[in-house]
Amino acid sequence: MNQFSRTALLVGTKGIDKLRDARVAVFGIGGVGGYVVEALARSGVGTFDLIDNDRVCLTNLNRQIIATHSTIGEYKVDAAKRRVLDINPEAVVHTYKTFFLPETASNFTFSAYDYVVDAIDTVTGKIQLVLEAHSARTPIISSMGAGNKMDPTAFRVTDLYQTKVCPLAKVMRRELKKRGIEQLKVVYSEEVPMTPCDDAAVCQELLEENKEMYVVKTRIPGSNAFVPSVAGLIIAGEVVRDLIQM
Repeated sequence: MNQFSRTALLVGTKGIDKLRDARVAVFGIGGVGGYVVEALARSGVGTFDLIDNDRVCLTNLNRQIIATHSTIGEYKVDAAKRRVLDINPEAVVHTYKTFFLPETASNFTFSAYDYVVDAIDTVTGKIQLVLEAHSARTPIISSMGAGNKMDPTAFRVTDLYQTKVCPLAKVMRRELKKRGIEQLKVVYSEEVPMTPCDDAAVCQELLEENKEMYVVKTRIPGSNAFVPSVAGLIIAGEVVRDLIQM
């Protein structure tokens, strides 16, 4: 009997072995990515590469699983690593305090990964992740927009070119088509994004706390505890399923 016995009843011992031997890179340890890491750790994935240069802040507490009052100020990758090892002390966790962009892509060897999870926000970074994974022939799944949404039942798993409604997916379709990428597994929401309340006081607080993050954004997105988490758990489920079928 071990901590993954209940999972073994569903995926078999061979599946557990594949998960233990797998190396998964998660880019972006926020509202979506944090839950991906959580579920993969509890599923028995053996090796993680966690990439994020951000620190936990007060406004992360409403939706990010690694965010507690005791982790405020910590790098997210450090908080996530400690959590993974508390769940599974035998796991191996590599952390990178890096903001992934085309300029930093050379810091990572994509052929070393069995799976890549794209849970970052910047379009240029997302595009580069897909290009790098495609070049290395490494499976990748991308999270589309989860901000300004309230319906956790509206998520779908599909190919990027079958998406609709999502503004981020629209941009990704256009840009990846230009680059010759013919398919990409994504998790996206069919919910029409809401317009955030124009509360000047709240917006000013967020801008002061996250100057670097929001310096290029015209409007700060709203979020909650139940939409990004569902996206992250769906992604983790897809990763587990694909890994045990490899």
